[in-house]
Amino acid sequence: MSNLFVEVVIVQPSFYLLSLGWGIYIMRKSYRVKKESEFQRVFETHNSVANHKFVIYQMAKPGQKHFRVGISVGKKIGNAVHRNWVKRRIRQTLLEVKPQLKQDVDFLVIARPAADGLEMAETRKNLVHVLKRAHLLTEKSEDR
Repeated sequence: MSNLFVEVVIVQPSFYLLSLGWGIYIMRKSYRVKKESEFQRVFETHNSVANHKFVIYQMAKPGQKHFRVGISVGKKIGNAVHRNWVKRRIRQTLLEVKPQLKQDVDFLVIARPAADGLEMAETRKNLVHVLKRAHLLTEKSEDR
């Protein structure tokens, strides 16, 4: 029998994370773009920036308390296990750069097929690069 444990970690008062003990965290629903209509609204702004690994679509939401993000990984990226792995790495990177992200915006992160198989450091480097190009990160962020 495995010793699986679950703990709740409070990083900031408004940002609760659920840890499964393997470094996997779940972002609160209030930080996610979930509905198809919300995804379409962000797409229709035609405000996108891309690099070889990721595409970012963004839409300004003045007065919004915190950013919201939608993550999309298409079926061109491996099987379901690979797609979930890519999504976890994207979420972890966003968690690490959360203090530097603009708060009054909804944005979508779309992984291109080249994002499959990237190590965490490569994922972070490429995602931070495209977030900077989209002007979603403040200048005080640094690459690790």
